[in-house]
Amino acid sequence: MASSSKAGFMRAVQWEGEIGDMSVNIVARPKIIAPEDALVRITSSAICGSDLHIYHGLFGSTPHGVGHEAVGIIEEVGPAVDFYKRGDRVVIVCVAEDGHLVSKTSLQPFDGLIGYGLGSEFGTDDGLQTEFVRVPWADSSLVKIPSTLEDKEWLPLADVFPTGWSALNRSGFQAGDTVAVFGAGGVGLMCAYSAIIRGASLVYVIDHVPARLGQAAAIGAMPINFTRGGKASEQILALRPGGVKRCVDCVGEVGLNDELKHQQDYILREAVKITSAGGGIGIAGIYMSALANNGQGTEAAEKLGLKAEISFPIAEAWFKGLQIQGGLVDIKDNVPAIAELIKNGRARPGFVFSSEYSLEDAPLAYRRFEKWEETKIQLKGNRKHTEENALEIRNGSGSGLNGASNGA
Repeated sequence: MASSSKAGFMRAVQWEGEIGDMSVNIVARPKIIAPEDALVRITSSAICGSDLHIYHGLFGSTPHGVGHEAVGIIEEVGPAVDFYKRGDRVVIVCVAEDGHLVSKTSLQPFDGLIGYGLGSEFGTDDGLQTEFVRVPWADSSLVKIPSTLEDKEWLPLADVFPTGWSALNRSGFQAGDTVAVFGAGGVGLMCAYSAIIRGASLVYVIDHVPARLGQAAAIGAMPINFTRGGKASEQILALRPGGVKRCVDCVGEVGLNDELKHQQDYILREAVKITSAGGGIGIAGIYMSALANNGQGTEAAEKLGLKAEISFPIAEAWFKGLQIQGGLVDIKDNVPAIAELIKNGRARPGFVFSSEYSLEDAPLAYRRFEKWEETKIQLKGNRKHTEENALEIRNGSGSGLNGASNGA
C-alpha cells in the first residue's frame, strides 16, 4: 500500500457510463490552474434527483464524476480571488459562472456556465461527490457561510432550496395564496417549505411514497397520495372545488401517473386541472433530456418513453388565463435571501435529509435513493485538514474502493 502526498489523490463518486453503474474511485486531486480558482475541501455533499438522470443514462454519454451540491472549506485560492481566503467555510452552488450577465439565445442549457457533475455535454466531468474540487471564478461561484450549524442545514442552499424557491416564484406566488406541489423529493419539499415560510394559506404536497408524504405533513403541508382515493386532481378539487392559485411541478418528464407508469405529460395535465383561473404554474422538474443527448442517452430516453415534444392541454390553460413558466434554478437572485433566513434561524432546511452515508457507500445510497427508500441523502466528505488525512491507495491501482463498480 502507498500513501498519497498532500497534492496526490482523493476519492470520487463516478458514473461508469452504464445505466445504474456508480462507483467510488481513486482519482487525481485537483489543483489551482487559473488565477480566479479556489481549491475547496468538501466536508459534505448531497445526492439530488437530477443525479438520477445520470444514473439512468439520460445525461452524458461518457463516464464522469457526479454531484452538484456541496459544503466545504477553502484550502487555497488563486491570486485573482478577492473575496475568499484559505479557511473560509463555503457552499459550492450547483453551477459556476464568471459573474457576467449573458443574454441566452442557445438551447444548450449550460451555455456559458459550468454545471458540476453533469458530464462534458452539460458542463464539466468534475463532480462534487468527492473530497476536493477546483472551483472556477470563485468570487462569483461560492457562498460564504458562518461556522455555526451543521453541514446539512447549508447543503440545500447549493441547489434544492433555491430551485424550489425559484419554481414558486415562477408560479407567480404571493403571500396568502393556496399552493399545490407535485413531488415530495428534495426539491418538492423545499418548494413546499418555501411556500409555508413565505406565507401560503394552504399547501398540498402530492406524492405516493409514505415517508415523503410524512415529511411534508411534518412541515405543515397537507399530503395527497395520488395512488389512493383517486387522482390528485380529483382529491384536491373535492376539497377545494375552485382549485389552488399556484401549482408547481417538482417532478418533470420522468413523472408517474396514478398507475405508477411513466407518462411524460401527466403532471402538467394534472396541474392545469387544479390551477384556478388567473393562477400560475411553475416548473422545476426537468424537461430537457431531448436537448443534448445522443447515443446511450437517447436509448435511455426511448426506454422511458420520453419525447422531444409532448402534448399539452393548451385550450384549458388558455381559457383559464394561466401563467406558466419553467427553467433552471435562479441562483444569484435567490441564494442571498435564503442564506439570511438560515443564518437568522427562520429556515432550517436540514430536515430534508433522511440519511447520511460515507462516501464509500455512495453506490448503496444511489440504489436506495432510486427506490424511494431515502428522500435526500447527505454524503460525508473530507472532514479533516489535508495534512491529517493521508489517503491509502489500495494495491497501487485506481480501481473502485469497493473492488468493482456497483450497479443498481
